[in-house]
Amino acid sequence: MTSTGDVEGRAGPPLGWWVRRRDVVVDVALGGVSAVECAWEGVGFAGEAGVPTAVGVLFGLLVGSALVVRRRWPVAVVLVGIAITPAVMGFLLGVVGLYTVASSEVPRRITATLTSMALAATFAVMYLRTSGDVEAGRTFVLMLSVFVAVALTVPPVLFGLYMGARRRLMESLQERADSLERELSLLADRAEERAEWARTEERTRIAREMHDVVAHRVSLMVVHAAALEAVAAKDPARAAKNAALVGDMGRQALTELREMLGVLRREEPVKRARVAVAAGAAAAAVPVALVGSFEDGPSLGELEALVGQSRVAGMAVEMVVLGEVSASAYPAEVEQTAYRVVQEALTNCHKHAPGARVVVRLAHRDGEVAMQVENGPCDGQVPEPGLPSGGNGLVGMRERVLGLGGVFVSGPTDGGGFKVSAVLPVRVG
Repeated sequence: MTSTGDVEGRAGPPLGWWVRRRDVVVDVALGGVSAVECAWEGVGFAGEAGVPTAVGVLFGLLVGSALVVRRRWPVAVVLVGIAITPAVMGFLLGVVGLYTVASSEVPRRITATLTSMALAATFAVMYLRTSGDVEAGRTFVLMLSVFVAVALTVPPVLFGLYMGARRRLMESLQERADSLERELSLLADRAEERAEWARTEERTRIAREMHDVVAHRVSLMVVHAAALEAVAAKDPARAAKNAALVGDMGRQALTELREMLGVLRREEPVKRARVAVAAGAAAAAVPVALVGSFEDGPSLGELEALVGQSRVAGMAVEMVVLGEVSASAYPAEVEQTAYRVVQEALTNCHKHAPGARVVVRLAHRDGEVAMQVENGPCDGQVPEPGLPSGGNGLVGMRERVLGLGGVFVSGPTDGGGFKVSAVLPVRVG
């Protein structure tokens, strides 16, 4: 059997089968009132049964106090109420017992059986006790018996069914609320993870952009500064030319840095809005990327100027272009990525292969664009410029190319040089 206390969804009670102290007070109070009622009615029962009054009172006290255990054994309480119906006692016991059974998780077929038994018992006792009245007609006695039986059994059962359904509905709503709270918590965690991922990606992207912009320009500036130092006393004209080139490189680096910082400032409101969307919707895959970070960047048309800067710095660079650009321009991200790969490869040549011959190849193919920067072995005659290496150049190039679904390969050549190759799809998915 399952009591109403068990149905209310509360865990192991510390007070026997009661969950709350209020339940103990209510059941003990009902049991006390029922015991007093049955004891009072036990006096009349003792006179009818021909037993001592004390026995009738004691019997009434015992059966009336059964209401104390109504939450633990509701079916037993109803059976006790039905059993003492012929003794005309236990009105409160029967009504509260039927209510408890109907409102608990007792199977409905058992509830219906107990209700029928209580209805039949009440009708039979009422009919037998009033049928001897000669002044009342048989029809009146029958209708009175049916009315009393229905009045004592049906209302408590219906009220119990209503309260049980209401409690189950509240439990269901509470479970749904708890489930929604758990889902919201999970979504919030996912949103936080996504925001953290976006922040990490953004930091990586900014670091990569700063590396590409600064490293190449500064590397060329260091190369020119070294040449300026070497020829300052011997060839003032060449020294002045190198000084002018250093100044141009510095101004170009500052210009690119300003453009990048300007893009970051313009995109800050957009990023905040996207993070808000991710925190509110969480489940939607909101791509986190810098709007305009590619449109304002360099393009393939600037590769000639990039190679020319390396030539001015003293590097022997040859540029080979194969194929023709399709009628439709490449996406901005493809052009910028191709430019950055060549730029970083040339920077590495300045750092690690001074004096080596470099070949830059650019191939326009059907549906893709390929680039390759290959340097020969260093001849050892040109002094090492002493440029520091952060160790992230190849990593940054690989991340850029793979991020667009391309292929990146780098490594030493059989002739003792080094080669960097990348293939980018024209259409980025």
